[in-house]
Amino acid sequence: MTMFCSKIAGIGKHVPENVVTNFDLEKMMDTSNEWILERTGIQERRFVTQPCGAAELALPACLEAISNAGISKNDIDYIIVATTTPEHLFPGTSSFLHALLEIPNIPILDIRVQCSGFIYGLSIADSYIKSGQYQNILLVGVEVQSVGLNLTTAGRDLAVLFGDGAGAAVISRATDESKILSIHLSGDGRFAKELWMDAPVGYEMPRISTEMLEQGRHFPRMNGRQVFKHAIIKFPEIVITALTANNWSREDVDLVVPHQANLRITEAITKRLELPPEKVYSNIHKYGNTTAASIPLALADACEEKKLKKGSKVVLAAFGSGFTWAAAALIW
Repeated sequence: MTMFCSKIAGIGKHVPENVVTNFDLEKMMDTSNEWILERTGIQERRFVTQPCGAAELALPACLEAISNAGISKNDIDYIIVATTTPEHLFPGTSSFLHALLEIPNIPILDIRVQCSGFIYGLSIADSYIKSGQYQNILLVGVEVQSVGLNLTTAGRDLAVLFGDGAGAAVISRATDESKILSIHLSGDGRFAKELWMDAPVGYEMPRISTEMLEQGRHFPRMNGRQVFKHAIIKFPEIVITALTANNWSREDVDLVVPHQANLRITEAITKRLELPPEKVYSNIHKYGNTTAASIPLALADACEEKKLKKGSKVVLAAFGSGFTWAAAALIW
């Protein structure tokens, strides 16, 4: 059986035009620009301003990625969407994106592993490309999180972190030095309730009630200390796993692109890996935490800033709700 290699052939991004600064949040809740900056490194984020589903937000990023890959949308064989914020409980966002792209009769898939979604999706796309079953897979990370945040003092610990955005990549057969070398996935469901949204609830009747809403169970909740403690351990471990698998030293790596969770987490990872700051990419100050969209958004920005070039050795890494964590090593 012929085995192929895959690569990221094209990248695209899209964020809402509406910029929400820390000073804007000061008007909504008891917080301050200094407080947010000190704890998160975030200066601003993007929020949608009108009804907009994840598929609608993702569409421009998808079209940009397809164009960047030098193919047409009709060359896409499969669509994979990673999101925590689907338009509806069912069907998935990939169905609505499929309709907007107007490329019928190809398979679609939604995955929900939150912050690790893009790399988990990359592992699926990589496997299909390697098997020869598909040649061009559209992989999307997208979040519309602002409409589900508690934008009051009661919800500020999470509300200041998250933003809306979309990133997309075309995963294709590798025909040159650019290729995905290895992908490493892990998780630990024992910590699922440390970062979660309780309601709607699939085992209570009704799934959502006035009481649940009054209790705020429909807003996300986080044990920040537990998340930080695990993130600064698991992030470096999975990066080292990727380096070891490819016989790379820290010096070999041109750029580490982590999920943009919190600048303090990124700084702790950088220190633990003993990497110079310029080798660990960060754009959280512009977008906040965009969950499944953060890695493709970071890749798109890194390309625009000329921090990625042909032949660059890159490690992608993520840690998030679930808990899940993942890494990928690739040649750009």
